Amino acid sequence: MQRIPDKEYKDRIKKFQKNIREAGLDAALVHSNEADFANVRYLSEYWPTFESAGVFVPAKGSPILIIGPESEAYAKGRSKIRRIEMMVEYRESADPDYPGIAVANFKDIVKKAMPNGKLKKLGLVGYSIMPLPVYMSLTQELPKVKLIKADDTLIHLRIDKSPNELRLAKKAYQVSEKAVDAILNEIKPGMTELQVIGIAQREIYAHGGEYEGHALYCFCGPATKHAISRPTHNKIKKNEIIQLNIGARVGGYSSSVGLPICIGKLPARKQRLVDFGLEAHFKTAELLKPGKSAAEVVREYEAFVKKRGFMKHMLYGPCHGIGMMEVERPWMESTSDYTLEENMTFQVDTFFHDKDFGLRWENGVRLTKTGVAKISKKHMRIVNL
Repeated sequence: MQRIPDKEYKDRIKKFQKNIREAGLDAALVHSNEADFANVRYLSEYWPTFESAGVFVPAKGSPILIIGPESEAYAKGRSKIRRIEMMVEYRESADPDYPGIAVANFKDIVKKAMPNGKLKKLGLVGYSIMPLPVYMSLTQELPKVKLIKADDTLIHLRIDKSPNELRLAKKAYQVSEKAVDAILNEIKPGMTELQVIGIAQREIYAHGGEYEGHALYCFCGPATKHAISRPTHNKIKKNEIIQLNIGARVGGYSSSVGLPICIGKLPARKQRLVDFGLEAHFKTAELLKPGKSAAEVVREYEAFVKKRGFMKHMLYGPCHGIGMMEVERPWMESTSDYTLEENMTFQVDTFFHDKDFGLRWENGVRLTKTGVAKISKKHMRIVNL
């Protein structure tokens, strides 16, 4: 079974508490939901389904996992945090009343987590996805407590990957490669995009994946212009670009292998952009080095694309973070103000488009002492079936 050792979860809590204290906070409330589970799972291994979840972490003392009223048995069987409380604010979106089920409130949580301490400043982690019921209860039940956006206290821990995290990430990419292999062996004109995704799902679960790492992509023809989309009943056609982005999740860690393929032969105009996209993809990996500013990488990448005459075809690039989520901080943009460090992991995401098609080359890399190591590189090639 692929998982993070129990000791590493305890170490994460200790490091997080150190960051909480250094930020001048008395405690932090971490939030996650079923779709964006990473913060809570990082600390507890608990992965909410239907409901949302939180972790209340005092600057000193033991944390408390907060769940909805339906998940107590599930949470006890999964969570590495032993103290668990149920609250209606974390219930599923149908808003059941749950008559007869005893639940806690935030005053209860604070009293249990901080019996000898005072809560004056509470950091909120997962700020952008924290639901209104949670926020409203905080303001009503803890009116004298100052609420402070504090994502950085946890995010920086997640950015620096441990050997165990890197092992799980590598396994996730290996599973994704097997799923792409199966698609290339089985895809045929007339299949729907969704049928192709069914092949990938079969292989992900057959080879140790616990879930898809993201909404799996298979688009054909004009739909390949979509930077973000979902597969449909659109049929696969010959001599058209078919975009694949296939990602498995293993032990909480996500992956994605993206490549454009064709059954038959592409028109020269489309093939030229596909070829340049792969060239730009490899160029990005060359630019990534520890000690270099992220903004500098972006400027150099954009200068390369512009010099080659393809700037009008670029939507964004060149990288975003990857780990527990397929897209997570840090993004790499011209406004980025951080420096690249060893063991950061990025998804090299190379997307170009024209009036009637688009393409994406995508794969993961790990920063080494001198450059990058490709976590997956098997399918970084032109594929004409």
